Amino acid sequence: MNNFRKPLLRVLAGENLNPPPIWLMRQAGRYLPEYRVLRSKAKDFLSLCYNPELASEVTLQPITRFGFDGAILFADILLLPHALGVDVKFVENVGPRLSPIQTQEQLYRLKDKDEIHETLNPVYETIERILTKLPPHVTLIGFAGSPWTVATYLIAGKGETGQVTSKEFMVRNPELFDQIISLLTEATIEYLTRQIEAGVEVVKLFDSWAGSLEGHFFDNYVVKPNAHIITTLKHRFPHIPIIAFPKGSGMKLPEFISNLHVDCLALDQNASLDIVDKFLPSVNCIQGNLNPQTLVSGKEMLESETQNILKSCYNFPHIFNLGHGILPTTPIQHVEKLVKLIREF
Repeated sequence: MNNFRKPLLRVLAGENLNPPPIWLMRQAGRYLPEYRVLRSKAKDFLSLCYNPELASEVTLQPITRFGFDGAILFADILLLPHALGVDVKFVENVGPRLSPIQTQEQLYRLKDKDEIHETLNPVYETIERILTKLPPHVTLIGFAGSPWTVATYLIAGKGETGQVTSKEFMVRNPELFDQIISLLTEATIEYLTRQIEAGVEVVKLFDSWAGSLEGHFFDNYVVKPNAHIITTLKHRFPHIPIIAFPKGSGMKLPEFISNLHVDCLALDQNASLDIVDKFLPSVNCIQGNLNPQTLVSGKEMLESETQNILKSCYNFPHIFNLGHGILPTTPIQHVEKLVKLIREF
């Protein structure tokens, strides 16, 4: 199939399709029994991410089962700090744990942006493997974490409610914090560049903790780094669509989108679809934004909320997705019902 005929790429170019294309954040994961089988074959989560044979198969599992229009590369936003030389571990039932970077000396020990590829080469090989098996209608999506979000893990050494540690560090050590953001920004550009060169057709920037910043901090550490990444990638690859996901930005979304030349704005479940007209035509399309908990609950709520989103987005280009990642407790039959509701709309 010609790439321009792929449903996801058509909508990313500004075409309105009904029913809309669908893919789900974290669509390859623990809710799938076939994922759990492959996960058991790897020593740990990082080993799974760096195994091209297994990671490519994991990427394709939800495509095989549900027929989604987008396949997102199986990886993690913390692969980048790991490639920079940070000690990263994923602790079962706890979450990621990193060796914090909080001093100039610790920052100096990290690798340069051009030295990350030795560690990340298996990710690029995974992309190449996926492309050999990707169904013709499916678009391959690459991704990275945005600098602020990745920095919060780098500084606190773990995920943290409210990002208190990172905010305090940002205020007390502004020059060092700026250096961390700069390194992550430039390394993210090189990482996504190599993903594109390996064959991904779209890239997405996950700024999962964007909503935790306000005022000039939001401008300096959410808007500006994302804008620099997007501008640089658009200069290098003008044909590659970019999706931005500034989760939790709420009333700051107009500021965010007015400063970025992005193709698609991904909305979390708390963003109102009533304000979408404020973003169009600044972006080609909107993505989102079913509450992941609704997908867990199912029943009438799933049907009514899905129909509400489809009706609200009927008159503009829209990619159906969740407002955040699919939850591990999500029943498979609920995902099947969701796909059926969308395809039959």
